[in-house]
Amino acid sequence: MKFFKAIRFDASDDNVYPKGAKPDEWVVSGCFEFATMEPQDLTGKVKQAFTNGLMGLTTYGRTTFVTVTEMSEEEYEQAVQLLVDYFVTEFGAPSREEAEPHAREEIGYIAELCSEKPVNTLFAVRRSLDEEGNLHEAFHEIKRGDPETTDHAKIWEIVPDDA
Repeated sequence: MKFFKAIRFDASDDNVYPKGAKPDEWVVSGCFEFATMEPQDLTGKVKQAFTNGLMGLTTYGRTTFVTVTEMSEEEYEQAVQLLVDYFVTEFGAPSREEAEPHAREEIGYIAELCSEKPVNTLFAVRRSLDEEGNLHEAFHEIKRGDPETTDHAKIWEIVPDDA
């Protein structure tokens, strides 16, 4: 099966989120963290996490980009248990038994999202609140441009020393 892993192109996640996820950790949406927050609580780094951050299952930090990768059944079960642990210890679930179905739903959602995508497909997320306070979440695939046809701004030019 396939699942999201955190990918980092630079250290910016450590600067824009309350806590950055580590590269290569399994990642879920983590949208549930914001379900009970009031709009006025979404400020600064928390707002950045709400708007663009996906949650790592080891650090519970946030990452902006994820990549689709292969995941074994054993890793899938480990991911479920990591999320169960989080629901109990950090999110206040009354028991592991009550937390597990919710963890399986969250993990299953990401596995389904990845199921038809090729390995190494890049994704990001965008969340917003509408005027009634309803939370909206949309994943978008980041398409790679063809290096032969994609225009890029030229930022420097290499010239010989004697030029």
